[in-house]
Amino acid sequence: MPTHIWWLDPELTYGNAKPFVFTQGHSVCNRSFFPCFDTPAVKCTYSATVKAPAGIQVLMSATQSSYLEEEGVYQFYMEYPVPAYLVALVAGDLIHADIGPRSRVWAEPCLLPTAISKLSGIVERWLTAAESLYGPYIWGRYDIVFLPPSFPIVAMENPCLTFIISSILESDEFLIIDVIHEVAHSWFGNAVTNATWEEMWLSEGLATYAQRRITTETYGAAFTCLETAFRLDALHRQMKLLGEDNPVSKLQVKLEPGVNPSNLMNLFTYEKGYCFVYYLSQLCGDPRHFDSFLRAYIEKYKFTSVVAQDLLDSFLNFFPELKEQCVESKAGLEFERWLNATGPPLAEPDLSQGSSLTRPVETLFKLWTTEPLDSVAAASSVDLTKWRTFQTVLFLDRLLDGSPLPHEVIKKLSECYSSQLDSMNAEIRIRWLQIVVRNDYYPDLYKVRRFLENQMSRMYTIPLYEDLCTGTLKSFALEIFYQTQNQLHPNLRKTIQQILSQGLNPLPAIDTTAVTTDTPAMVLEDKVSEATNGAISLRDVNVSA
Repeated sequence: MPTHIWWLDPELTYGNAKPFVFTQGHSVCNRSFFPCFDTPAVKCTYSATVKAPAGIQVLMSATQSSYLEEEGVYQFYMEYPVPAYLVALVAGDLIHADIGPRSRVWAEPCLLPTAISKLSGIVERWLTAAESLYGPYIWGRYDIVFLPPSFPIVAMENPCLTFIISSILESDEFLIIDVIHEVAHSWFGNAVTNATWEEMWLSEGLATYAQRRITTETYGAAFTCLETAFRLDALHRQMKLLGEDNPVSKLQVKLEPGVNPSNLMNLFTYEKGYCFVYYLSQLCGDPRHFDSFLRAYIEKYKFTSVVAQDLLDSFLNFFPELKEQCVESKAGLEFERWLNATGPPLAEPDLSQGSSLTRPVETLFKLWTTEPLDSVAAASSVDLTKWRTFQTVLFLDRLLDGSPLPHEVIKKLSECYSSQLDSMNAEIRIRWLQIVVRNDYYPDLYKVRRFLENQMSRMYTIPLYEDLCTGTLKSFALEIFYQTQNQLHPNLRKTIQQILSQGLNPLPAIDTTAVTTDTPAMVLEDKVSEATNGAISLRDVNVSA
């Protein structure tokens, strides 16, 4: 049984001052934390008492908390019924600051100023927008705790206390999207939950749809369309690698006995689920009518768990005119086919409102990939420093899809952009470095080394090690790993060892005391990458739960 209580020595935190511990319950890991019916079909309230040494702050996903300082005891109570996977605990060198009337951020002291500057004032804006769409926020507080880079996924929607990896703080647009996604889970996933893990899309697809409605309200349709285009690109990339008849591309995936449900977590859960929900909203003619339906759906089912038929029956009953038209049986777009057909979504959203942001990306990509290359025209056409992050990552992802590129192209790309990209956030830099590795571009390899010497997060290290070991640079990867292994959490160290060991004699034994099974939200990506020679990396998969 996997144990997903993560104990960190001080050197695995940002401050290097005190030990740290956190839990990660999604999907079925809290059975190793406390006795429970570890299924989303069962919900209950809970209370907890936690004793901790002086100087260690303890937090839980609870609506009420108190601290008895003389005894060093924290007490928590969650007054609303939640499934077992949403019970979460974190303890360490954490301090807080209020960033809104019902929100605060918690972080290690060295990170708190950054967290405040990134989120002060705007979380309340997102909550208010969500409430205007889907009804009152029922959990009281919406606090955020930033965790060390060992946190195995990007974010987790624990009620009252979103967990999010600190590494994402430098990537503003990814931070915005990831937090808004977790805000959306307060309604879709936390209040109303999928009753079985075979229908995880009921939480993730609806939360992704709600996330994009919130971003449209707060940042405009063009930004939402850009982010959606970026994610759908990743969906098609994953589909191409897995094959259109792969059963994991179904929305209702069959969960075989003994299979960890987190193995089913993939972009189909999010993006194919989103496309189905978006299709339902289009049947209504006006997304505001669909917002009204979702408010009624939340009110009817809050604090319970549902299956897809509950959602679809409620939808048809809310819109009787659509029921009369038998929209559920429309040829080629049958609801049953949406749920059980493999392959791509049956329909995708119209993203033309984002063309002002996506068209420049398409133009620049064509300039760099059309023969003969006119590098002067390509280099002078766009100033990347003025682009949004999602524009730049969309451009780099398309170059990655086309790699290996002709040597002249990669050389000119490096001359034009490499120094600019050095000063950008990690989501951008990781993509450029993957291009460097996949094209064996040796002049920029020192930047790969420098990046891996300073990164302890698996969402950035794993993609690079996978690419390094797929090509001719495995000895280079081994050298970096042996120099940096002591900086890495034992779980991550073990995963990288497995990547490095493929096709080689077993690596020399390394002390992996307290190593546990790889975190479930990562298992799919690791196994898929292994099966496809590293072609899928974590950058392609939204691993926010």
